[in-house]
Amino acid sequence: MRRDVRILLLGEAQVGKTSLILSLVGEEFPEEVPARAEEITIPADVTPEKVPTHIVDYSESEQTDAELQDEIHKANVVCVVYDVSEEATIEKIRTKWIPLVNGRTGSGPRVPIILVGNKSDLRPGSSMEAVLPIMSQFPEIETCVECSAKHLRNISELFYYAQKAVLHPTAPLYDPETKQLRPKCAQALTRIFRLSDQDLDNCLSDEELNAFQKSCFGHPLAPQALEDVKRVVCKNVPGGVQDDRLTLDGFLFLNTLFIQRGRHETTWAILRRFGYSDMLELTTDYLFPPLHVPAGCSTELNHLGYQFVQQVFEKHDQDGDGALSLEELQNLFSVFPVAPWGPELPHTVRTDSGRLPLHGYLCQWTLVTYLDVQHCLEYLGYLGYPSLCEQESQAQAITVTREKRLDQEKGQTQRNVLMCKVVGAQGVGKSSFLQAFLGHSLGHQDTRPFSQGSPVYAIDTVQVNGQEKYLILCEVGTDSLLATSPDAACDVACLMFDGSDPTSFLYCASVYKRHYMDGQTPCLFVSSKADLPEDIWLTQSCTPPPGSGGCW
Repeated sequence: MRRDVRILLLGEAQVGKTSLILSLVGEEFPEEVPARAEEITIPADVTPEKVPTHIVDYSESEQTDAELQDEIHKANVVCVVYDVSEEATIEKIRTKWIPLVNGRTGSGPRVPIILVGNKSDLRPGSSMEAVLPIMSQFPEIETCVECSAKHLRNISELFYYAQKAVLHPTAPLYDPETKQLRPKCAQALTRIFRLSDQDLDNCLSDEELNAFQKSCFGHPLAPQALEDVKRVVCKNVPGGVQDDRLTLDGFLFLNTLFIQRGRHETTWAILRRFGYSDMLELTTDYLFPPLHVPAGCSTELNHLGYQFVQQVFEKHDQDGDGALSLEELQNLFSVFPVAPWGPELPHTVRTDSGRLPLHGYLCQWTLVTYLDVQHCLEYLGYLGYPSLCEQESQAQAITVTREKRLDQEKGQTQRNVLMCKVVGAQGVGKSSFLQAFLGHSLGHQDTRPFSQGSPVYAIDTVQVNGQEKYLILCEVGTDSLLATSPDAACDVACLMFDGSDPTSFLYCASVYKRHYMDGQTPCLFVSSKADLPEDIWLTQSCTPPPGSGGCW
């Protein structure tokens, strides 16, 4: 939502633009009216929407056309003022002022307009009959307010509607010509409906509706209010309520009804609670809330994060078999713009006959959180974590560990996710080692496409001193660690060589000497292909064995 509102008043001379501003500020009709009022700013704490509001007057006699165009460009909303007792000023709305405001915008977004009929004290009855055809012709007109600067009638209301047109605009939500929600609005509300449908029955029960209501507005609906809502839907939408539960069609109808009745702030409250901007796109602030991760620290899901992603799993495990089928996984990803996990999944976590069990699912979330916490925050945002968990942001689902250096100094760690880099020359069996870690046999070939030189990962749980920890294996070529600026940091290094190939051991020895021999990282030398004959060279190697931080 915008942080301030800029309102510009336009109209013919003598219609009372300046008097309206001065009557609002002074709370009385001014005896002397200047040609143009100075720009005024109303503080946030005295406006209904709690947003600073700037009100700008216009005088044709004091300002040039260039200055007028500049003011129109800066305005968030334009109030076109006319004199209800002068029909000529009404006609100028259509022929002069609206074309002046939006005549150059083409098919792009238009500045919202409020029609203001001033001097209602000079005319019995209403001018709405003359104004309605104009409102029908120009969809950017939000509403029309008749007022009297002299009698202080509807002055506050007109500026409230002007604020509302900016902070809760109709145009992105609703097409007045078709009288339907715009496609992007319907798409956003459909995503919100799916997130709120906790049992995936394509309906919202009373319990789900109240959880949704509490998340968006802070309190549940009274039982009678719930019944009234469903009664209105039943009366207007066939199939809008099924088995006493609200369907998607009924949910979309309710939001359409809010907008048609001038309560579009209700729909905007729903959209903004679930992270949408005025352009009906998820905001960067929503998807990527601030999270400071100091150097040497890592990121993990905390109990809130694991609880949430497990609830998402159980929600989509429709057959209750403890694993997500491809169809169930696609359904889970339906609230994402694109599927976040691809064909590499079976080679990264444990799967079961093409299905993703809960264990593998939690491992994948753990891996994403550790490697790229920004992606984790984004994914939790798509799944509606802040709204469904009633948290300020998904950053509450993340724990930032203490610096690794402190762990090493104290000789203990509270981290639950550990990184092991598996280093070795090409052909020593690193990929097979990673797949064996996931329980795959040698015949399980890793055929996934990946960029040459990019790291390959596998993750599973292991027992460490009676505690379950997540262990990430990262396959790294020796060439990359012998580069100019390698990233050798890890919790343990696994230096793998082919027991029948002395050259592969020399690669490992070079990496060990360069990165790990003088450090505190534990190292494990692993001789692969033990089924092949081992040469005598291994026992005669001049490379000193690892110290207390490593082993053969």
